[in-house]
Amino acid sequence: MKQAQTRFEYSRALVWEQHCCLPLDPDTDVDELSRYADAGASFVSVNVGYAPHGITDTIRVLSAFRHHVLSNPDRYVLAGSVEDVRTAKATGRLAVAFDLEDANPLEGRTDMVRTYYDLGVRTMLLTYNQRNAAGSGCHDTSDGGLTAFGRDVVAEMNRVGMVVDASHCSYRTSMDVFAASSAPVVLSHSSVRAIHDHERNVGDDQIRACAATGGVVGINGVGIFLGDNDVSTETFVRHVERAVELVGREHVGIGLDFCFEDDDASGELEQNPDLFPASYAQWDRIGFVEPERLPVIAAALVDRGYPAEAVEGILGGNFLRVARDVWR
Repeated sequence: MKQAQTRFEYSRALVWEQHCCLPLDPDTDVDELSRYADAGASFVSVNVGYAPHGITDTIRVLSAFRHHVLSNPDRYVLAGSVEDVRTAKATGRLAVAFDLEDANPLEGRTDMVRTYYDLGVRTMLLTYNQRNAAGSGCHDTSDGGLTAFGRDVVAEMNRVGMVVDASHCSYRTSMDVFAASSAPVVLSHSSVRAIHDHERNVGDDQIRACAATGGVVGINGVGIFLGDNDVSTETFVRHVERAVELVGREHVGIGLDFCFEDDDASGELEQNPDLFPASYAQWDRIGFVEPERLPVIAAALVDRGYPAEAVEGILGGNFLRVARDVWR
């Protein structure tokens, strides 16, 4: 007898956002994250530093964000473990962890991986668009791959329990990272190049290599990566479906890369022109898929015939599995 299919209920799903961006200022209003909680999310990873930042700037932001989360236990749970995330879901709160976009906040010291991990950083990508001490970025004109220092960083991340991320990396660096890591690697916020040919997006073989580690590709919600500044739900779901076709529903998730302040995104482009090609500035305003769209995305997947367990996995179960396998 054919078993009846479980009906999907959004309220029961553990919704996991693998990457979002608050302004990198210690005085930022961290409670902007409530938009994710209001949209039904149970976990969010918040960026606390990227390529222009060293240890001092990163620690200042991380300490401020961390303090705010810990000071508001009625709203937030600082996510040190998978059980913390499950507790947040069960109690109607938002679990928060942190991530780094680049190895520059290490300032060449692999021992900083443990320090950041102990402060709540659970994910770090190796390079942000351009070459650094760890490897090459997706916008470099030449691709030198992962360096010896980069390999040491990956090994230390594996040892500590921090998730290795290959988003923003060059092709060769990403493939080297997949080969070097002994733990699942993620593409935390990267869309599919076969759908939209942008250097920041990832190719089919990169997605397959990521999945082969046991990892997950989190589909990015930035309009210039989804299409020509296209943030429609239909286009976002096209990227999801292409990734599912390539590697199966167990290796696809959500990493919207949502930026809470339009002026903040524009300011980063203006202040750090070396990190971004001129094409990034052709739009008056870069579009983002906003947190409020999460239930709409889930409904779109259901409408396309995805079974409940597949939708639950894409919304958060798949990244939860990676955390269970990697976090110490």
